[in-house]
Amino acid sequence: MEEDFDVAVVGYGPTGAVLAHLLGLCGIRTLVLERDAVSYPLPRAIVFDDEIMRVFQWIGIADELEPLTAPHPGMRFVDRNGELLLDWPRSLDVGPQGWRSNYRFYQPDLERLLRDKMASRPTVDARTRAEVFFLEDQGDHVHLRYEDMANGRIRRVRAKYVVGCDGARSLVRRFIESPMEDHGFHERWLVVDVLLKREMPELGDHSVQFCDPERPMTYVRGPARRRRWEMKVPPDVDGTVLTSQAEVWRRLSRWITPDDAEIERAAVYVFHSLVASDWRKGRLLIAGDAAHQTPPFMGQGMCTGLRDAANLAWKLARAVSTDDEALLDSYQSERHPNATEYIKTAVHLGSIINMAGSHDDVRAALSNRGGSGKMESIRPSLGPGLGVGPHAGRLFGQPLLADGRRMDMTVGHEFVLVCDATLADQTPLPDGVAMVSTRNAPDVQIHLDRFSTKAALLRPDRFILGTADTPQELSTLLDRLPLSKERKG
Repeated sequence: MEEDFDVAVVGYGPTGAVLAHLLGLCGIRTLVLERDAVSYPLPRAIVFDDEIMRVFQWIGIADELEPLTAPHPGMRFVDRNGELLLDWPRSLDVGPQGWRSNYRFYQPDLERLLRDKMASRPTVDARTRAEVFFLEDQGDHVHLRYEDMANGRIRRVRAKYVVGCDGARSLVRRFIESPMEDHGFHERWLVVDVLLKREMPELGDHSVQFCDPERPMTYVRGPARRRRWEMKVPPDVDGTVLTSQAEVWRRLSRWITPDDAEIERAAVYVFHSLVASDWRKGRLLIAGDAAHQTPPFMGQGMCTGLRDAANLAWKLARAVSTDDEALLDSYQSERHPNATEYIKTAVHLGSIINMAGSHDDVRAALSNRGGSGKMESIRPSLGPGLGVGPHAGRLFGQPLLADGRRMDMTVGHEFVLVCDATLADQTPLPDGVAMVSTRNAPDVQIHLDRFSTKAALLRPDRFILGTADTPQELSTLLDRLPLSKERKG
């Protein structure tokens, strides 16, 4: 018997889980299939930003997750002797997205919250020990087969769309037959995660990049007593030797000893800089590591995948409900350039860590990727797709309402018009568009002023569709919405 779903998501890591949650919020019948029985129990991703915390807010796990995180004060670049070359701070205050700019976290905590919360999604069915091995796009649906590894039975599924969130060795990408674009970074690094036995403030709270062409390294503080070191592996060194307890402690001896900590994980990884050329073929799509792989120097690997999910979910929901695939055409055109820019910046940071130089040398190298030297400035716009005008594809902030609630707590996963009260009074809205104005959210003006505009029409993922300063401009903008053109009187 063939089961029927709107969307099948292959992979139940953070990207697949977030995509399933967002589809569930839209009422889409979603099947999640994951080969492994349980989520990965060891740390992997360690940093996410305010844009991603806002996505977790939509899902409903942000308030539970935040106490499990540690704020991130920024990054420091030092020479081989530990002398400061450049301080790259991050604000610890709540920013325009309604959250702090950056958080350190323990990925098993996040995955537990994502999976526990899935029980509240009646339209989402998540199945583990389910290994997908066959996909066939039959024009109006995808035929999918997987093995139920609990009993060896073959199950058949019919879905309108299939999204591969199944990692770097993605099966779905193979069925799409997409080549990978190579951005030139392929290095082996030893990654060591430890759990301290006591507080060690001398290790520092900042991430530290050791700029040493002979032994480039990264130090990252995790939440609570978790700490991570990443060290480049020379090409002629056996990776299995590096992960032995004796060798790991030898390399960490500059900072800690076995009396100070327990090793939670030591593994050698190859950091790649790859982007798939094709993110969609018919009714097959990919997201997350299936679509791109980045070196970790910006802490944006998981974040980039979750941006894919936020971009794709509302477009898939509308494609399912309207049988109109036009919105899906903008998925790759918007996300591919954005993900590529993050990866290029990470590659550039990796090249800086591999260099030896002065404060001025490091600052000059950083300036080559945007010129500001401020981490907050590295937030590329979406690529060409939906929207018009100079601000289309830029991420908009999250105003606070008069009662202190964040805007997204009261506005569902739909389009939102954010504008000043005068313009709001002159603007009839189409169905499916909410409004937040200076009348019910006092700090709306601050958010509008960042774009020097009186109104911003936001997509469900809170990127700007367009801006306007007059009733006529706003009316023209509203007419571009992928909604019914009938207006409320």
